[in-house]
Amino acid sequence: MGFFSQHRKVKPRGFQYEPRHYDPRKDESLKRRLRIKTKVRRRRSPIALFYLIALLLFAVYIYNALGS
Repeated sequence: MGFFSQHRKVKPRGFQYEPRHYDPRKDESLKRRLRIKTKVRRRRSPIALFYLIALLLFAVYIYNALGS
């Protein structure tokens, strides 16, 4: 029966927070550094791929050697 009530819904009270020790220059430099870090990603070297393939081949060899 609450569909047709004439009272407004109660909204939560707002929250206003003002930090004591806020330095906008420091905040901006931190944001800039984080943007740079996300743009520059470390690429994997091709030698890592070679080691992974060699490890998989070695594991398959050991599996076949122990299986027979």
